[in-house]
Amino acid sequence: MRPKEKTKVFVTGPLPGDAVARLQASCDVVVGGGVASAAFDDHAETLHAIVSLLTDRIDATLLARAPRLRLVANVAVGVDNVDLAACRARGVAVTHTPGVLTDATADLAFALLLAAARRVAEGDRLVRGGQFPGWSPTTLLGVPVFRATLGIVGLGRIGQAVARRARGFGMRVLYTQRRRLEEALERALSATWVPLEELFASSDFVTLHCPLTAETRHIVSRERLASMRAGSVLVNTARGACVDEAALADALEHGPLVAAGLDVFEDEPRVHPRLLAQPNAVLTPHIGSADRRTREAMAAVAADNVLALARGEPLPNPV
Repeated sequence: MRPKEKTKVFVTGPLPGDAVARLQASCDVVVGGGVASAAFDDHAETLHAIVSLLTDRIDATLLARAPRLRLVANVAVGVDNVDLAACRARGVAVTHTPGVLTDATADLAFALLLAAARRVAEGDRLVRGGQFPGWSPTTLLGVPVFRATLGIVGLGRIGQAVARRARGFGMRVLYTQRRRLEEALERALSATWVPLEELFASSDFVTLHCPLTAETRHIVSRERLASMRAGSVLVNTARGACVDEAALADALEHGPLVAAGLDVFEDEPRVHPRLLAQPNAVLTPHIGSADRRTREAMAAVAADNVLALARGEPLPNPV
């Protein structure tokens, strides 16, 4: 940037809270309709920063159109929408929003777990459809959560928050990830590390809290689904592509799964039509972090990183 030049920022979509107003107080801000919009095309060559959403693909082609870009501030924890190698090659920093959405996402994961296990969405549809004839001992029998075994794939901040919630239900917690936690933290969480294959085979519920990488794409494969216990439940609030959706549809139709709770999908906003057809799939529209306080905090963290760039200070949340 030239001396005393205002930092020019493209905010790819509306943000809750006062993040945009804070940026406007000291930066030249353009609020557009995503990086594929005409507004972005109009300003790309003069931008210093982009405040991006997880729906924005930041790749080498886009970076080439923004030669003065210095920062991509992603309003998400995951950065699978950003080509990190391409950013490094051009000297573009990338930041994210860790920590602030932990509890909101853990709450939603547990909500999906309970809703899937106890067939809440099916019951809601039955009542609204005028098909509730009265109490029966055989109506919508679900599976127990209390004292069941919960397998957590990825015991980072969100996975740990889910483990803490599981203690209130007396659940046995298994987890897997490349690096084991320190023994003291495992004890505090009452969590036991097991290999990935054992986790799938030994859990009544499996919940995903891993980033989307080459290693975790379709980590929930046909083979792993087939290895799960009869009557088990899968929950995904991580990234849709961690799950082979066609294989999941088969597992819901023919077993061994009895239900699934999904907040994310492989080709959003499209949802696999066979999943839409499954009454035992609880589906929500990527709302894991969607409580107002959390979404405002995410926007604020992204704004903080842009403002640090404008002041020439270290970025608070680099990837």
